[in-house]
Amino acid sequence: MGINLTNFISSKSKSKRMAEFQDLDHIDGVSISAVSANLYNNQRDDLVMFYFREGANNASVYTQSKIISENIKWNLNQKSKKIFSLIINTRNANCFTGKQGYKSLEKIAELTSQKLTEKQKEDEDQPKKIKSKEVIFGCTGTIGENFPEEKIKSKIPELVSKIKYTQNKLIWMKAALGIMTTDTQPKMAMEKCFIGNSEAKIFGIAKGSGMIQPNMATTLAYIFTDADISNDILKKLLKKNISTTFNAITCDSDTSTNDMVSIFSTGQLKHPKIKSFNDEKLKEFDSALNKVLLNLAKRVVADGEGASKLITIDVQGCKNDSDAKKIAFSIANSPLVKTAIAGEDPNWGRIIMAIGKAGVSCNHEKLSIKFGNVSIVQNGKVNPSYKEEEAADYMKGDSINIFIDISSGSKNFTVYTMDLTKKYIEINADYRS
Repeated sequence: MGINLTNFISSKSKSKRMAEFQDLDHIDGVSISAVSANLYNNQRDDLVMFYFREGANNASVYTQSKIISENIKWNLNQKSKKIFSLIINTRNANCFTGKQGYKSLEKIAELTSQKLTEKQKEDEDQPKKIKSKEVIFGCTGTIGENFPEEKIKSKIPELVSKIKYTQNKLIWMKAALGIMTTDTQPKMAMEKCFIGNSEAKIFGIAKGSGMIQPNMATTLAYIFTDADISNDILKKLLKKNISTTFNAITCDSDTSTNDMVSIFSTGQLKHPKIKSFNDEKLKEFDSALNKVLLNLAKRVVADGEGASKLITIDVQGCKNDSDAKKIAFSIANSPLVKTAIAGEDPNWGRIIMAIGKAGVSCNHEKLSIKFGNVSIVQNGKVNPSYKEEEAADYMKGDSINIFIDISSGSKNFTVYTMDLTKKYIEINADYRS
């Protein structure tokens, strides 16, 4: 399974922060396949399958948009305890496609279950009959276009035949490339941790570049582990860790109709049984999962459409979590703040504006603001030692950290965003071209 170079060419890959890739290797119970269904009419990989030979426990969080894609409707209707396959297509969101889009997924799931059942008979000593409801989908791309059922169905036999039981970095890269839309680089992350004396792996891939502000989840992200964790505990772990990772990023304040973050547990690792969400044995796993999700989330922001800078906004000293989050997102989503940073202008007055419009009561006489290590405002007044040239020099970097201290409490929240450049307009003006 070689890398399809067309994916690299199509992505217009840019060399920037966080471009390095971790060495994801083999993880027991996960198999991968990626092919071209020619959805882009350029032969790039655009159809990806994850196959779980023994089935996998699963949990997902989805967009809270009031208009959702047909694949999310399909996934929500499947109540299977185990999932045997995840299929992801790009180029077409399968949203606002109505019965056509949903029926297409039914047919594709039926064909996939048939072909995977045949593969079980060929490869397994105790083959299983895989059902269509044990197949779920991720879709991404343009909204409102008929779903390309025939193109995808015609490639299911090839997708199944090319399944690789053993993975390496290149195979994971192929999968991550295969789910991209306007992304310029694949997004992969990994962590290892211990459950008892057994070392567990947590791998993840994601896509996302535009139409991104989270609302329960954002973009598409898929997490895989060889640990043996129940569906219920996976759900609690995912919801907890989404709040400070994928629910703490914004590129353009737009929530997609297709957002989903899923985690799959193959149970192939032998370790002490996890009895509850509060089990002490989960402590390392919980921390490692957060690191994977945050790594992927920051990669999405760093690769935001037209982005030249990754921006971290750390709001501290608030009365409650909600206030900190409101202020952080108010700053992160301000076009005036984002364009100033794109222009490398330390216009801190725009930060003041964004704090004020957040709707949070605060005593501005206690307010402090820093750009990196450059103290601009202290206790509601311009720092007497502040030199704008120092701030301007700091703004030339490609990672910008903004610190806000409200000094009215002990709660904080961190949001990750990007700058707003002319390139963002160009990309979205030509999105369907």
